[in-house]
Amino acid sequence: MSDLDRNYASPFGRVAGRIDTATVDAGLRAYMLRIYNYMTIGLAITGLAALGVYMAAVTADPSAAVAKFGSAYLTQFGYAMFVSPLKWLFILAPLVMVFVISAGINRLQPATAQLLFWVFSALMGLSLSSIFLVYTHTSIVRVFFITAATFGALSLYGYTTKRDMSGMGSFLFMGLIGVIIASLVNLFLASSALQFIVSVVGVLVFAGLTAWDTQRLKNDYIYGYASQGGVIAERAAITGALSLYLNFINLFTLLLQLLGQRD
Repeated sequence: MSDLDRNYASPFGRVAGRIDTATVDAGLRAYMLRIYNYMTIGLAITGLAALGVYMAAVTADPSAAVAKFGSAYLTQFGYAMFVSPLKWLFILAPLVMVFVISAGINRLQPATAQLLFWVFSALMGLSLSSIFLVYTHTSIVRVFFITAATFGALSLYGYTTKRDMSGMGSFLFMGLIGVIIASLVNLFLASSALQFIVSVVGVLVFAGLTAWDTQRLKNDYIYGYASQGGVIAERAAITGALSLYLNFINLFTLLLQLLGQRD
Protein backbone atom coordinates (compact mmCIF):
# COMPACT_ATOMS: atom_id res chain seq x y z
CA MET A 1 0.00 0.00 0.00
CA SER A 2 3.00 2.29 0.13
CA ASP A 3 2.55 3.21 -3.53
CA LEU A 4 -0.86 4.81 -2.89
CA ASP A 5 -1.32 8.55 -2.81
CA ARG A 6 -1.85 9.36 0.86
CA ASN A 7 -3.28 12.75 -0.12
CA TYR A 8 -6.35 11.06 -1.55
CA ALA A 9 -9.41 13.02 -0.43
CA SER A 10 -11.31 10.34 1.41
CA PRO A 11 -15.05 10.89 1.78
CA PHE A 12 -14.81 8.96 5.04
CA GLY A 13 -12.36 11.30 6.76
CA ARG A 14 -9.95 8.51 7.65
CA VAL A 15 -6.26 7.85 7.22
CA ALA A 16 -5.56 4.43 5.78
CA GLY A 17 -2.14 4.29 7.41
CA ARG A 18 -3.80 3.69 10.77
CA ILE A 19 -5.03 0.30 9.60
CA ASP A 20 -2.72 -2.70 9.34
CA THR A 21 -1.44 -2.83 5.75
CA ALA A 22 -1.62 -6.61 5.39
CA THR A 23 -5.21 -6.62 6.64
CA VAL A 24 -6.17 -3.91 4.17
CA ASP A 25 -4.47 -5.74 1.29
CA ALA A 26 -6.29 -9.00 2.03
CA GLY A 27 -9.61 -7.23 2.51
CA LEU A 28 -9.14 -5.20 -0.66
CA ARG A 29 -8.51 -8.30 -2.76
CA ALA A 30 -11.63 -9.97 -1.37
CA TYR A 31 -13.69 -6.79 -1.85
CA MET A 32 -12.63 -6.27 -5.48
CA LEU A 33 -13.11 -9.97 -6.23
CA ARG A 34 -16.65 -9.68 -4.88
CA ILE A 35 -17.31 -6.72 -7.18
CA TYR A 36 -15.98 -8.54 -10.25
CA ASN A 37 -17.95 -11.67 -9.36
CA TYR A 38 -21.18 -9.69 -9.08
CA MET A 39 -20.44 -7.95 -12.36
CA THR A 40 -19.67 -11.23 -14.13
CA ILE A 41 -22.85 -12.87 -12.86
CA GLY A 42 -24.81 -9.81 -14.00
CA LEU A 43 -23.29 -10.03 -17.47
CA ALA A 44 -24.08 -13.75 -17.65
CA ILE A 45 -27.72 -13.07 -16.71
CA THR A 46 -27.89 -10.34 -19.35
CA GLY A 47 -26.46 -12.59 -22.04
CA LEU A 48 -28.76 -15.50 -21.22
CA ALA A 49 -31.82 -13.24 -21.07
CA ALA A 50 -30.95 -11.61 -24.42
CA LEU A 51 -30.38 -14.97 -26.10
CA GLY A 52 -33.53 -16.47 -24.59
CA VAL A 53 -35.69 -13.56 -25.77
CA TYR A 54 -34.20 -13.75 -29.25
CA MET A 55 -34.84 -17.49 -29.54
CA ALA A 56 -38.46 -17.03 -28.43
CA ALA A 57 -38.93 -14.04 -30.72
CA VAL A 58 -37.94 -15.59 -34.07
CA THR A 59 -39.15 -18.56 -36.04
CA ALA A 60 -37.77 -20.41 -39.03
CA ASP A 61 -41.28 -21.05 -40.34
CA PRO A 62 -42.55 -18.05 -42.37
CA SER A 63 -46.13 -19.35 -42.16
CA ALA A 64 -46.01 -19.12 -38.36
CA ALA A 65 -44.62 -15.57 -38.35
CA VAL A 66 -46.73 -12.51 -37.65
CA ALA A 67 -44.16 -9.98 -38.86
CA LYS A 68 -40.71 -9.66 -40.39
CA PHE A 69 -37.75 -7.77 -38.94
CA GLY A 70 -35.00 -7.52 -41.55
CA SER A 71 -34.40 -11.09 -42.63
CA ALA A 72 -35.91 -12.59 -39.45
CA TYR A 73 -39.46 -13.85 -39.04
CA LEU A 74 -41.03 -12.81 -35.75
CA THR A 75 -43.41 -14.72 -33.52
CA GLN A 76 -46.22 -12.96 -31.68
CA PHE A 77 -43.82 -12.54 -28.77
CA GLY A 78 -41.16 -11.14 -31.09
CA TYR A 79 -43.62 -8.66 -32.56
CA ALA A 80 -44.48 -7.41 -29.07
CA MET A 81 -40.80 -7.13 -28.14
CA PHE A 82 -39.39 -5.47 -31.24
CA VAL A 83 -42.19 -3.88 -33.25
CA SER A 84 -45.17 -2.95 -31.09
CA PRO A 85 -45.17 0.13 -28.80
CA LEU A 86 -44.58 -2.29 -25.92
CA LYS A 87 -40.92 -2.34 -26.98
CA TRP A 88 -40.42 1.06 -25.29
CA LEU A 89 -41.30 -0.49 -21.96
CA PHE A 90 -38.43 -2.97 -22.27
CA ILE A 91 -36.07 -0.28 -23.57
CA LEU A 92 -36.77 2.13 -20.69
CA ALA A 93 -37.17 -0.42 -17.87
CA PRO A 94 -33.41 -0.79 -17.21
CA LEU A 95 -33.06 2.99 -16.88
CA VAL A 96 -35.82 3.05 -14.28
CA MET A 97 -34.16 0.21 -12.38
CA VAL A 98 -30.84 2.08 -12.26
CA PHE A 99 -32.54 5.03 -10.57
CA VAL A 100 -34.37 2.72 -8.16
CA ILE A 101 -31.18 0.96 -7.10
CA SER A 102 -29.13 4.16 -6.88
CA ALA A 103 -31.77 6.07 -4.91
CA GLY A 104 -32.53 3.30 -2.42
CA ILE A 105 -29.20 1.55 -1.98
CA ASN A 106 -28.50 3.06 1.46
CA ARG A 107 -31.85 1.81 2.77
CA LEU A 108 -31.73 -1.66 1.24
CA GLN A 109 -30.43 -4.83 2.78
CA PRO A 110 -27.56 -6.31 0.73
CA ALA A 111 -29.68 -9.33 -0.25
CA THR A 112 -32.41 -7.04 -1.60
CA ALA A 113 -29.92 -4.86 -3.45
CA GLN A 114 -28.34 -7.97 -4.92
CA LEU A 115 -31.73 -9.25 -6.10
CA LEU A 116 -32.50 -5.88 -7.73
CA PHE A 117 -29.16 -6.03 -9.52
CA TRP A 118 -30.04 -9.45 -10.95
CA VAL A 119 -33.46 -8.15 -12.04
CA PHE A 120 -31.79 -5.14 -13.66
CA SER A 121 -29.35 -7.43 -15.47
CA ALA A 122 -32.23 -9.50 -16.84
CA LEU A 123 -34.10 -6.39 -17.99
CA MET A 124 -30.96 -5.18 -19.72
CA GLY A 125 -30.82 -8.52 -21.51
CA LEU A 126 -34.38 -7.98 -22.76
CA SER A 127 -33.44 -4.50 -23.94
CA LEU A 128 -30.30 -5.72 -25.75
CA SER A 129 -31.87 -8.80 -27.36
CA SER A 130 -32.53 -6.88 -30.59
CA ILE A 131 -28.81 -6.90 -31.41
CA PHE A 132 -29.23 -10.50 -32.56
CA LEU A 133 -31.60 -9.22 -35.25
CA VAL A 134 -29.37 -6.36 -36.34
CA TYR A 135 -25.85 -7.80 -36.27
CA THR A 136 -24.40 -11.13 -37.34
CA HIS A 137 -23.91 -13.54 -34.46
CA THR A 138 -20.24 -13.96 -35.32
CA SER A 139 -19.57 -10.24 -35.04
CA ILE A 140 -21.45 -10.05 -31.72
CA VAL A 141 -19.21 -12.76 -30.25
CA ARG A 142 -16.09 -11.13 -31.70
CA VAL A 143 -16.96 -7.69 -30.31
CA PHE A 144 -17.81 -9.20 -26.93
CA PHE A 145 -14.32 -10.66 -26.60
CA ILE A 146 -12.77 -7.41 -27.81
CA THR A 147 -14.78 -5.59 -25.14
CA ALA A 148 -13.78 -8.08 -22.45
CA ALA A 149 -10.08 -7.71 -23.29
CA THR A 150 -10.33 -3.90 -23.43
CA PHE A 151 -12.30 -3.70 -20.19
CA GLY A 152 -9.89 -6.03 -18.43
CA ALA A 153 -6.85 -4.01 -19.49
CA LEU A 154 -8.43 -0.68 -18.50
CA SER A 155 -9.64 -1.97 -15.14
CA LEU A 156 -6.21 -3.45 -14.42
CA TYR A 157 -4.64 -0.10 -15.25
CA GLY A 158 -7.02 1.70 -12.90
CA TYR A 159 -6.23 -0.76 -10.14
CA THR A 160 -2.44 -0.70 -10.48
CA THR A 161 -1.58 2.83 -11.64
CA LYS A 162 0.11 5.20 -9.20
CA ARG A 163 -1.40 8.17 -11.01
CA ASP A 164 -4.22 9.90 -9.16
CA MET A 165 -7.18 9.84 -11.56
CA SER A 166 -9.68 11.55 -9.26
CA GLY A 167 -9.47 14.79 -11.26
CA MET A 168 -10.75 13.02 -14.36
CA GLY A 169 -14.15 12.33 -12.84
CA SER A 170 -15.83 15.67 -13.66
CA PHE A 171 -14.33 15.70 -17.16
CA LEU A 172 -15.59 12.19 -17.90
CA PHE A 173 -19.01 13.03 -16.48
CA MET A 174 -19.30 16.03 -18.80
CA GLY A 175 -18.29 13.80 -21.71
CA LEU A 176 -20.96 11.29 -20.69
CA ILE A 177 -23.63 14.01 -20.63
CA GLY A 178 -22.50 15.14 -24.07
CA VAL A 179 -22.76 11.61 -25.45
CA ILE A 180 -26.27 11.20 -24.02
CA ILE A 181 -27.47 14.52 -25.46
CA ALA A 182 -25.95 13.80 -28.87
CA SER A 183 -27.53 10.34 -28.90
CA LEU A 184 -30.96 11.80 -28.13
CA VAL A 185 -30.56 14.41 -30.87
CA ASN A 186 -29.56 11.73 -33.34
CA LEU A 187 -32.77 9.83 -32.66
CA PHE A 188 -34.46 12.57 -34.69
CA LEU A 189 -31.65 13.34 -37.15
CA ALA A 190 -30.71 9.72 -37.89
CA SER A 191 -27.29 10.90 -39.07
CA SER A 192 -24.76 8.12 -39.67
CA ALA A 193 -21.89 10.63 -39.35
CA LEU A 194 -23.13 11.86 -35.96
CA GLN A 195 -23.69 8.28 -34.83
CA PHE A 196 -20.10 7.43 -35.73
CA ILE A 197 -18.80 10.43 -33.76
CA VAL A 198 -20.98 9.56 -30.78
CA SER A 199 -19.74 5.97 -30.84
CA VAL A 200 -16.07 6.98 -30.98
CA VAL A 201 -16.39 9.59 -28.24
CA GLY A 202 -18.54 7.22 -26.19
CA VAL A 203 -15.89 4.49 -26.34
CA LEU A 204 -13.27 6.97 -25.09
CA VAL A 205 -15.53 8.19 -22.29
CA PHE A 206 -16.42 4.70 -21.03
CA ALA A 207 -12.82 3.56 -21.39
CA GLY A 208 -11.83 6.40 -19.08
CA LEU A 209 -14.71 5.66 -16.71
CA THR A 210 -13.66 2.01 -16.45
CA ALA A 211 -10.19 2.92 -15.23
CA TRP A 212 -11.49 5.80 -13.07
CA ASP A 213 -14.22 3.72 -11.43
CA THR A 214 -11.79 0.91 -10.66
CA GLN A 215 -9.40 3.28 -8.91
CA ARG A 216 -12.31 4.97 -7.11
CA LEU A 217 -13.61 1.62 -5.82
CA LYS A 218 -10.15 0.64 -4.67
CA ASN A 219 -9.57 3.92 -2.84
CA ASP A 220 -13.04 3.91 -1.29
CA TYR A 221 -12.27 0.57 0.29
CA ILE A 222 -8.82 1.54 1.53
CA TYR A 223 -9.91 4.86 3.00
CA GLY A 224 -13.31 3.85 4.31
CA TYR A 225 -14.75 0.37 3.99
CA ALA A 226 -11.64 -1.38 5.31
CA SER A 227 -12.50 -0.03 8.76
CA GLN A 228 -16.28 -0.43 8.41
CA GLY A 229 -17.00 -3.68 6.57
CA GLY A 230 -20.22 -5.59 7.08
CA VAL A 231 -23.43 -4.35 5.49
CA ILE A 232 -21.93 -1.05 4.30
CA ALA A 233 -19.10 -2.73 2.43
CA GLU A 234 -21.48 -5.28 0.89
CA ARG A 235 -23.76 -2.53 -0.40
CA ALA A 236 -20.74 -0.74 -1.80
CA ALA A 237 -19.63 -3.92 -3.58
CA ILE A 238 -23.03 -4.19 -5.29
CA THR A 239 -23.07 -0.55 -6.41
CA GLY A 240 -19.46 -0.92 -7.53
CA ALA A 241 -20.41 -3.96 -9.59
CA LEU A 242 -23.26 -1.96 -11.10
CA SER A 243 -20.87 0.85 -12.11
CA LEU A 244 -18.42 -1.52 -13.79
CA TYR A 245 -21.26 -3.51 -15.36
CA LEU A 246 -22.67 -0.35 -16.97
CA ASN A 247 -19.22 0.60 -18.26
CA PHE A 248 -18.84 -2.84 -19.82
CA ILE A 249 -22.30 -2.84 -21.42
CA ASN A 250 -21.85 0.63 -22.88
CA LEU A 251 -18.39 -0.22 -24.20
CA PHE A 252 -19.83 -3.34 -25.80
CA THR A 253 -22.77 -1.62 -27.51
CA LEU A 254 -20.64 1.28 -28.75
CA LEU A 255 -17.92 -1.01 -30.09
CA LEU A 256 -20.63 -3.12 -31.71
CA GLN A 257 -21.88 -0.03 -33.54
CA LEU A 258 -18.34 0.62 -34.77
CA LEU A 259 -17.11 -2.92 -35.47
CA GLY A 260 -20.22 -5.08 -35.79
CA GLN A 261 -21.32 -6.48 -39.12
CA ARG A 262 -25.00 -5.90 -39.83
CA ASP A 263 -27.10 -8.90 -40.68
